Amino acid sequence: MSGARAATSGRARDSARAQGSPFRRHWTWRRRAGVVVAGWLIALVLRLMYVTLRVRLVDHSGLFARRRESGPVLAAFWHDAIVLLPLMVTRLGWPGTVNVLLSWHRDAEIAAQAMRHLGIRAVRGSGTRGWIGGLRGLLAARTRGEDIAIVPDGPRGPRRKAKSGAVQLARGTGLPLVVVGAATRPVHRLASWDRMQLPWLFARVGLVVSAPLVLPGDEREAVTALQTALAGVDAEAAALVGAGAAP
Repeated sequence: MSGARAATSGRARDSARAQGSPFRRHWTWRRRAGVVVAGWLIALVLRLMYVTLRVRLVDHSGLFARRRESGPVLAAFWHDAIVLLPLMVTRLGWPGTVNVLLSWHRDAEIAAQAMRHLGIRAVRGSGTRGWIGGLRGLLAARTRGEDIAIVPDGPRGPRRKAKSGAVQLARGTGLPLVVVGAATRPVHRLASWDRMQLPWLFARVGLVVSAPLVLPGDEREAVTALQTALAGVDAEAAALVGAGAAP
C-alpha cells in the first residue's frame, strides 16, 4: 500500500455525504442519489412514527440532568434497538451530540444519512473494514466533547453477544460507560440477524439508562459484566411496556 493510500484508509471517516470516502468512490451517481434519498425518506418516516409513540424513560443516575456538567459518555446498546435509540435525541432531547460507529456497506450508508437527519453523527469503520479510521473518528468525537454510542454485538452478530470493543473503547477514552435498554410493544421484529425491533404506531416504548458501569480489570470478565448489564436494562425496559423476554 502506498503512503497516500495508507493515510486515506486511516482517516477519520465521518462525512455525511454519500460521496465522501474512497469506499464510495466508484459508486454511480444513481447509487449515490439513491442512498441520499433513501436516508431522507427513512428519517422522515421515523420522525412521523416517533411522534405517535408513548415513551417512558428510566434514568438511574440522572444522566440527562447531569450531562452538561459531567461531560460526554460512552453508551452501549444492542443492535436490535437501533430504531428506538434515536428517541433519546428526537423526543427526549439528549443534551449532547451523539456519534454512532457504523460499518462500511450500502445499508450502513443509508442508515448514516437517516441518522444525520435525526441529529446523530455517523463514524464509519468496523472490526473488518476501516477500523483505524473508525477509531480515529471516535477519538476525534471524544476530543470535541461529544458522546459516543456503540453496538457491542454489531455489525453482524452474533446477536446479543458482547464483543470487547466497548470495553476497550471505554478504557482508551476514559469515558464513563453506560448501557441502554430499549423495548417496545406492540412490536414487529424483522427476519434479520439481529431481529430488529420496529414499533407499531402509538406503541409504548421503554428506555432504561444505567448508572456508569464499574468494570473488572480482566477484559474477559469486563465483557461478561457488560453483557450482564445489557441484559438487565433490556429486561427492565421490557417490563416498562409489559413485554416478555426478547425472542
